[in-house]
Amino acid sequence: MAALRRAVPVLSRALAGPGGAAPGRRWVRALRRSPVRVLPPRKERAEAQQSPVEHHPPPPAVERGSAGPGLWYEKASPGDRSLGKVVTIAKSRSFRDRHGKVLLEGQRLIRDALEAGAVPRALFFSTALHLRELPPAPLKGARLVRVRFEDIKCWSDVVAPQGMIGIFSKPDHAKMSYPAAQLPLVLICDNIRDPGNLGTILRSAAGAGCEKVLLTKGCVDPWEPKVLRAGMGAHFRVPIVANLDWESVPSNLPSGVRVCVADNKDPGAQAETEPTSQGAGRSGSRSGNPKAPVKPKSKAAPPEHEDEEGTEGICTSELAAQYYYENWIRSPAAVVVGGETHGLSPDALHLAASTGGKRLVIPVVPGVDSLNSAVAAAIVLFEGKRQLQWRHKQEGERQKFPVVG
Repeated sequence: MAALRRAVPVLSRALAGPGGAAPGRRWVRALRRSPVRVLPPRKERAEAQQSPVEHHPPPPAVERGSAGPGLWYEKASPGDRSLGKVVTIAKSRSFRDRHGKVLLEGQRLIRDALEAGAVPRALFFSTALHLRELPPAPLKGARLVRVRFEDIKCWSDVVAPQGMIGIFSKPDHAKMSYPAAQLPLVLICDNIRDPGNLGTILRSAAGAGCEKVLLTKGCVDPWEPKVLRAGMGAHFRVPIVANLDWESVPSNLPSGVRVCVADNKDPGAQAETEPTSQGAGRSGSRSGNPKAPVKPKSKAAPPEHEDEEGTEGICTSELAAQYYYENWIRSPAAVVVGGETHGLSPDALHLAASTGGKRLVIPVVPGVDSLNSAVAAAIVLFEGKRQLQWRHKQEGERQKFPVVG
């Protein structure tokens, strides 16, 4: 036993390294095991070496459903965020202008768009029944995705969503089909910035049967969701030409047209410190005769003091004024409605003066200095329609009962 105790230190020194350090870490490394590489069978390895294409697992199969002959739709998987991405992007005006796509919501609006010839790109719906109530032919080239109603409700802008959202190519009025115009009148919107007002104006223009609606630069985008909701399908019942500068407005009007401007500023009052006319959207109401001449601005005024208001005063003095309910319409005709804040622009007044137009005064009681643009447009449009129908009736009676001389 004593001999064994004397041999242990000698053995320890022999196993130690040159520096006398214990070989503990070397023993640990020796105990480690490298991972075992599992190779596929020899046949599969040979096929992989022959094919240069990298192999990926196949994508999961998309569940599909049928909504009629030749009409198939996808079923969105749980957690699918494609609807949210599409809606967020399509609500941006810069995206609409850059990519030429608009967002339409609701079964009625989408059906009107399809019947007018709008091109669908993608359609998200909650039940297949909604899809079957749409014309199937235009939908065959679009992506159809069935999603949960909760997803549509989450991204919808309306209080009671109908369960359908569509992405369409921005409609081109030259390629669309509209109902025949019943009123040879063109409505020009001058700097209408409120979405609700513009949508209501378009709805009135469609209801009156206008020939077309022109929107000058400065107007709100007619394809904004709020304008679409207020329009109630009017976008697909009357041609809309948007983003026009005033130099290009005459080329979009019929030849020989007379342009009138809607106004409720009484021209009988002298208004030296404010614009003589601020349009139908916002204008002062004064007492007096609307046909009274307007005192022109003095020619001796220094040029540096002749601002936009002075220009309006000169233009307005060149326009004859009459009440809107007096006879003023003749075929063809055009009416300008001014914006909510600044009313009629100098360009609108210049255009009316150059075509021999008039100011159509909508009288308001003293103390009320503003008339809503949408209300003014409806008053003038339907009064013009009434006058035109009365004129046609009178002409028909003269032809039926000619006067014998």
